[in-house]
Amino acid sequence: MKAEYIEGIYAGWLAKIIGIRLGAPVEGWTYEKIKNIYGELTDYPVDYQEFAADDDSNGPLFFLKALEDGRHGFDLQAQDVAEALLNYAPFEHGFFWWGGYGISTEHTAYLNLRNGIPAPRSGSIKQNGSTTAEQIGGQIFIDTWGLVTPGNPDLAAKFAKEAASVTHDGNGVYGGVFVATCISFAFVEKNIEKIIEKGLSYIPEDCEYARVVKAVTAFYYEHKGEDWRKGFQYISEHFGYDKYPGNCHIIPNIAVMILALLYGEGDFSNTLNICNMCGWDTDCNVGNVATIMGVRNGLEGIDDNKWRKPIHDFLACSSVVGSLNIMDIPFGALYIAKLAYEVAGEEMPEPWKTLAQKQIDSCHFEYPGSTHAIRIRVEGLDERAVAIRECEVLNTEETAASGNRSLKFVAKPVEPGENIYVYKKTYYTPDDFHDSRYDPSFSPLVYPGQRIHGSAFLPVYGQQAQVSLYAREAHTGKKYYSEKRKLEKGKWEDLVYEIPALEAGCIDEIGFCFHVEGTHTQVFDFVGMIDDLYAEGKADYTIEFRKEKEEVWTGLHREISQCTKLKGLSYLEEGYLHLSCSDFGEMYTGRHDWEDYKAEFFITPLTGEHHFVNARVQGAIRSYAAGLLPNGQFGILKNDNGYETLKAVDYPWKPGEEYRIQIQVLGNKIEAEINGEKKVSVEDQEHIYWKGSIGISAAKGSHMKCRKIIVS
Repeated sequence: MKAEYIEGIYAGWLAKIIGIRLGAPVEGWTYEKIKNIYGELTDYPVDYQEFAADDDSNGPLFFLKALEDGRHGFDLQAQDVAEALLNYAPFEHGFFWWGGYGISTEHTAYLNLRNGIPAPRSGSIKQNGSTTAEQIGGQIFIDTWGLVTPGNPDLAAKFAKEAASVTHDGNGVYGGVFVATCISFAFVEKNIEKIIEKGLSYIPEDCEYARVVKAVTAFYYEHKGEDWRKGFQYISEHFGYDKYPGNCHIIPNIAVMILALLYGEGDFSNTLNICNMCGWDTDCNVGNVATIMGVRNGLEGIDDNKWRKPIHDFLACSSVVGSLNIMDIPFGALYIAKLAYEVAGEEMPEPWKTLAQKQIDSCHFEYPGSTHAIRIRVEGLDERAVAIRECEVLNTEETAASGNRSLKFVAKPVEPGENIYVYKKTYYTPDDFHDSRYDPSFSPLVYPGQRIHGSAFLPVYGQQAQVSLYAREAHTGKKYYSEKRKLEKGKWEDLVYEIPALEAGCIDEIGFCFHVEGTHTQVFDFVGMIDDLYAEGKADYTIEFRKEKEEVWTGLHREISQCTKLKGLSYLEEGYLHLSCSDFGEMYTGRHDWEDYKAEFFITPLTGEHHFVNARVQGAIRSYAAGLLPNGQFGILKNDNGYETLKAVDYPWKPGEEYRIQIQVLGNKIEAEINGEKKVSVEDQEHIYWKGSIGISAAKGSHMKCRKIIVS
């Protein structure tokens, strides 16, 4: 693999998010409605506070995890992707559109899989009929299969076929293969017509998908130089929504994608804007087209102020794994690049290799223009201080603590004695977002007991300051600081700070505090640089549910703070988190990459006979559990797409009594203890879960409550 593919993957993934955000506000609109309201739409229609999750980014990220989670390695099978869908998607909420069985293609396939129908039958025409199987989803979730196979369209086609067939068939699968191969080929070919031809070479010549792509291409050549709107009129008359069944058929939408790719004539902005103006499934179409164009044109082809600055490298997701729902775009890009090198059987060059292996979610700023969603604010000395400050962050090659790039920040005006906070948000709430799109929920990225690392720098032309690392606790707003370190101009300072163990602690910010020095008569602009901000080490904290709250997004979307939910009824009452179910209910918290740890849960069974606490939760179908079982038993279980009891002992538990259940994971050994009396221990031997978060779960109509969790 060429080293420049690493940057190309970032450009493609960034462009995908740009396209989604551009098209989201007008999703489902007609061309006429967009024209009547906006006229010529050439920019983001909505200035989002933060853009909430979207199915078009959820699917590509989490389905790709089948490459590392699946049982066939890089010989990807449809069932590997199916299990990724089951594992990372919440049950009938968030993630994508749950429109009902036989209405939403993805919902239909998901329920098929849940009920034992394997892939690819789960998405087949034979199972679901052609209307359901040939909707647009076969191509909208497919981008990462092209990004993970840069310059290798043969492998992109193979991966895409397996992935798309989980939920789609026929033209639905052909669309996935076409888009993925176009993305892969765009790494090595810049001619748009040749990219389209390459995509067509992997699907049947006589299929409807190929027929439409060829027809739109032929129209373009016959009317070259004319307005693209004539092309859209042709599409509307011959391939419009009225010509194909279902809610969102793939054929009309690929027609406008081809129109945009051709009439955009290689310009990133023009291509996206044409695609968006056409209407129909705009976020999906523009997202796919943007990925192709992002790879083809590279970062230099994407306007920073117009397209990148509003994105600010931030991405929210809505899987069941809360710590993966707060993601910056460089993290996703580096994850894809890491897999791409592994698939190719090659070793990543430095500094990417070290970053991917040890600090994949660090703020390293090595991608040109990247900001990792870093924020800046100035806290004044008193009420007389200037209320409005101009603050900016920008990627720079001026200097770096490691690698080649860092983040420069500017704050103005600033007075001596004030504090400048340059930080990363590590937990989000509904107040941070514009809306509740695709129902995101979060667990913190950083925890008490962990160590924060970061490097700070003052240029020789800057003002003097001392610096501390800090973490903010969300419930109280209290900030915890490392010792102040005086910065020597022109020299990087490496800092480390261990966040203290906290009762009921939720960390929502980590970063740098620059303590500005000078005399009281001065007012000036302040400039500094930061690099390599990340947290590592073991968590040491408690969750006390009397301190948590219900986070209200909308009347229908409500979450328990720090938690994500797979399924079930959950609520807070009198200091307890309640979880009940008709069939099963599960909730998770903590980080997805915790390895060896101990967690203690204080739970009370109320009704039913299945009450569990979970460890090494990797999602909905992969975790370990310990808990209360029927017939007065206590045991350890494994969830491998269904719970199996690994070992159980007699323990005469009673409803209404609180029990302290401790579960400890060390390598492949799982130990559980109840009230310090009974111990159970097992060693898992097959398909071991080496890392994962924590949670609680109930089954078969049970109802439990949890007062407190201690993690150490």
